[in-house]
Amino acid sequence: MTLPDMAFSLRAMSKRPTRLATRALILHEDRLLLVNAYPGGRSDLWCAPGGGVESGTSLPTNLAREVHEETGLSVHVGPPALINEFHDPVSGFHQVDIFFRCTITAGAINASWRDPEGVVTQRRFFSRADLESGRIRFKPDSLLATAWGTGILYDPLEVIVR
Repeated sequence: MTLPDMAFSLRAMSKRPTRLATRALILHEDRLLLVNAYPGGRSDLWCAPGGGVESGTSLPTNLAREVHEETGLSVHVGPPALINEFHDPVSGFHQVDIFFRCTITAGAINASWRDPEGVVTQRRFFSRADLESGRIRFKPDSLLATAWGTGILYDPLEVIVR
């Protein structure tokens, strides 16, 4: 591939549509629920449960569905708390996550629960001290400030990590 061809390919990749996703901030007994969405232990990175938005369905409805699929929990979706963006400069992938404060209305974390899509393989509640210790890798960087904070934050474009 020639240099001009590579430049054209990179520009074409950067024009990929931005993906919209919703994420749940679920604090229960002062512990935050996070999931590992890397089948086969490919990564030790943890994130809030949630996922891509299906067109024609409200953000709260999408989020409640995603949380149930990934954790087995039913939740009430409350107000938004964070808008976070991340991207991969190599592939052109760009995602905007809208985090909502949620409360559990039914269910409990059960090790035998299986995500029907097979993406989430672990789910766990972490204390603030666990996350502040530096032993747990999580994204986005503003997660702690948001989960235990108030109001709504905007966390501008972060480079994707794996």
